[in-house]
Amino acid sequence: MELKAIKTDRLYVKVAGQLSRLISDGHLKPGERFPSERELAERLGVSRPTIREAMIALELSGLIEIRTGSGIYVLSAKPARLQLRDRGVGPFQVLEARLLVEPEACALAAVRITEEQLLRLSAAYQAMEAEDKKGSVTEAADWSFHGIIAEASQNSAVHEMVDWLWELRSRSELSTAFMSRIRDEGVRPALEEHKAIVQALVQRDPEAARAAMREHLENAIKAAASHFGDVWPASS
Repeated sequence: MELKAIKTDRLYVKVAGQLSRLISDGHLKPGERFPSERELAERLGVSRPTIREAMIALELSGLIEIRTGSGIYVLSAKPARLQLRDRGVGPFQVLEARLLVEPEACALAAVRITEEQLLRLSAAYQAMEAEDKKGSVTEAADWSFHGIIAEASQNSAVHEMVDWLWELRSRSELSTAFMSRIRDEGVRPALEEHKAIVQALVQRDPEAARAAMREHLENAIKAAASHFGDVWPASS
């Protein structure tokens, strides 16, 4: 008897499968625009970030085109048997998880960070400035910056969670493809926001540190959502 592995698809894959059937069944034809994000989220009973990730998966599969500032348009009517594969954790899921964890890590770091860690954080910020001037999209310095703050929380579980979230993003085809696309559109790590985080940590002010990190990540989510244009608002 042949046994098949049990696989549970991510939610965005299931949503993308349903949306692809709207195309293959002829409800949406090439050249037509998709319904609004809000309408799709309400009809499917999922969050708007999940709809965004489903659309990214459909775009990577060649079914649709996301035209920033205009909307989402059907490109192709592939057959219903199209199998949308799991491309890893979606970028909005990672950003939401970071928003839950990193502001509190930053507040802890404000009262626990060492002078040596502050020096390393300053060096990471300077490396981010250098990457920005070069137009680099590796974001290695950004990852290092956030990792140092998590380390400075002096909580190993928090440190590993933050590092794991960044690792998830780097391993995810969906996330890396999307992040590369929005980098090409000019969305890059906000240096002023990172500078505000450094200043709060130097002042050892946990409330200011928490607020600065929260504002930074909320703005990162809005910036990522801007890829979908005004038709696809940033709020969830």
